[in-house]
Amino acid sequence: MPEARPLLAVANLEAWYGESHVLHGVTFDVQLGEVVTLLGRNGVGKTTTLKAIMGIVEARTGSVRFDGRELTTLPSNVIARAGIAFCPEERGIFSSLDVRENLLLPPQVRPGGLDLDRIFTLFPNLRERLNSQGTKLSGGEQQMLAIGRILRTGAKLLLLDEPTEGLAPVIVQQIGAVIRTLKQKGFTILLVEQNFHFAATIADRHYIVEHGRVVDMIRNDQLNEKLEKLKEYLGV
Repeated sequence: MPEARPLLAVANLEAWYGESHVLHGVTFDVQLGEVVTLLGRNGVGKTTTLKAIMGIVEARTGSVRFDGRELTTLPSNVIARAGIAFCPEERGIFSSLDVRENLLLPPQVRPGGLDLDRIFTLFPNLRERLNSQGTKLSGGEQQMLAIGRILRTGAKLLLLDEPTEGLAPVIVQQIGAVIRTLKQKGFTILLVEQNFHFAATIADRHYIVEHGRVVDMIRNDQLNEKLEKLKEYLGV
């Protein structure tokens, strides 16, 4: 039986910021229902890969196919409506809006998004802070709000950039539990992570990024046997 077509297929993706050539032929895929991480040191192109998929980096070549549809010629608003949502590292919480308003801000682009009650089941803290100004939340609560906000949209593929960066261990555990729950609900997730110990608790596969290229792929069940190699890649 032929292997199912991947939900996301990235091939020979190159990207530039002005004159700076950042991605040098990134190639990988994500199957429907998978959680996949991009691992690597700082500055190797992981975040740029997410932004290039999303169309936020305009100077790009190569192929990004989502559900069989080529995206590289499309602007980011059309890509979002195709069913991809991006949660940036800086979270993008609007300080002038309260938690409810931040949650309701993105449009629903497809059916199947989570309503507020189901978001509050995942993130009970948000229900308690519903009328608080977005930037008055703790870092962990802002991360919950940033993830919760994109769950309303109906996107099938979630791009999460460093979702655990700078968070307390108890919040990191909570974010991990939410990602596992979202996978059970049928979401497909691609995330950039520095913390491979966290990544090992949630992901099916890990792609290693070096110098703007994917240099290796490690299945989660291979992590123990490839631990030394992984530490070498990550410089830990």
